[in-house]
Amino acid sequence: MSLDVKLLQRVKVIDTDNLAQTVLEVLQTENYHRPLFIMDGFLAKVQLVQDTQKLLKDNGIDVAVFDKVVSDPPAQTIRDGVAAFEAAKADSIIAIGGGSSIDVARGVNIVRTNGGDIMDYTDPKKEIKVCKGLIAVPTTSGTGSEMSNALVVTDVKTEKKLAILSDNAVSEYAILNPDLLLSLPTKMTIATGLDAFSHAAEGYTSRLSSPITDAVCEKVMFLLANYLPTAVKDGQNRKARQEVMVAAALAGWMLNNAGTNAGHSMAHILGSKYHIVHGEAVAYALPSVLTAVSDLMPEKVAEIGQILGLNYAEDESMADRATAAVKQYQHFRDDVLGLHPFSDYGISSEQVVSNAKAVANEQFASNMPGEMNEQVAAKLLAGFGKRLD
Repeated sequence: MSLDVKLLQRVKVIDTDNLAQTVLEVLQTENYHRPLFIMDGFLAKVQLVQDTQKLLKDNGIDVAVFDKVVSDPPAQTIRDGVAAFEAAKADSIIAIGGGSSIDVARGVNIVRTNGGDIMDYTDPKKEIKVCKGLIAVPTTSGTGSEMSNALVVTDVKTEKKLAILSDNAVSEYAILNPDLLLSLPTKMTIATGLDAFSHAAEGYTSRLSSPITDAVCEKVMFLLANYLPTAVKDGQNRKARQEVMVAAALAGWMLNNAGTNAGHSMAHILGSKYHIVHGEAVAYALPSVLTAVSDLMPEKVAEIGQILGLNYAEDESMADRATAAVKQYQHFRDDVLGLHPFSDYGISSEQVVSNAKAVANEQFASNMPGEMNEQVAAKLLAGFGKRLD
């Protein structure tokens, strides 16, 4: 009997229309009195965040702030966050932001609970004990970090993004409030939404997938197919923002259960080396991934096409359906949502393909169905950012 199939969910999730009151109630429920806010400098000035901090202070909560988070955070940012946590004598963390802020907060929570240095935990054999006290408040709808068991830290010396995975390091609470997304710029809405779609599509086509995770991944893709275009066109549409936020959270949950595959391997390697926005990188990678798995999972690839609005002819072969599905995703990505072309980055195909060995050895590449080696990775990279004719 195999016990590989699982559906684990340890995070308490709250969808709220009142961020400040909800954060206060969570702290009071868990008897936390000295939270450290972890975020970037911009969010520290956002009125909704300041209102939340004021309500906490008015209710006797001692608030401290670490607002030095940067994109693709290096290990030193986490070390600085640990120092801030210790200086404040904090007992909990409120992470407000996108994946970078929540990743930093998770790293701080791991080190303050387990000791040592954050880079110690890039070794999968290093034990991570249960880390309580992380309250994640996402301000984007894509990374799923509020639900994920992963954090990604950038090794500045090697220019590599390294993943740390542990079910013991997930958030204690995830608080979803769409008001935080209403002013999210269009370009970021596209990138983060496509990141969430890739989480679901890669999990759907991962070795770790199961009928249980497939059902959730299908729903995530459905929600994004139906509500992300509206959120892109009208960022003030609260209903669309809320549905996309829910989809992103569910996609983050699936990261813990179905994982991702070589699409994220390409994004991690290329993103850290060439500074490609992560959500855009996985979106440029997904057609290669779907094409590669279409021989082994044609029904699943075809299903993605249906979720994106395709209707197949009864006599259409499964192979043709899979090819049409990849083209339909590209249409959704580029024409419906308006993702800018990869050529804007000015990176040659030769440069991209030169990273085949690193991609083949990246942590998530082994989740790809079929064989994975440098030759397979090179073929995947050859299609990175290109459209099928």
